[in-house]
Amino acid sequence: MAMDPNLLKGNLDLIVLSVLSEGPMYGLRIIGEMQSRTEGYFDLREGSLYPALHRLTAAGMLETEYQPSSVGGAPRKFYRLTEEGTHELERKRRAFGEFVGAVQALGSAK
Repeated sequence: MAMDPNLLKGNLDLIVLSVLSEGPMYGLRIIGEMQSRTEGYFDLREGSLYPALHRLTAAGMLETEYQPSSVGGAPRKFYRLTEEGTHELERKRRAFGEFVGAVQALGSAK
């Protein structure tokens, strides 16, 4: 099943925060985690991820730290949730759950 880009657009912050709730990661690893955990459903490109990471960092939901690359080369920028980011993730998960419940209720109307 292919990802609906319109659904992704409205939920990208929730998805990114969810992945980072597992611990600090650099950009390409975030993309890899999204793909592997969803069996390829979330096939995000760098051009979509990095603006979201910058926006979430500017909003105080993420903080960054450079760490040496495990394979050599330039240091990698790691992103991690802040306390505010953790609270926002919880809020977004509740809101998304309510939304899904409301959509499901529409389908079960008699």
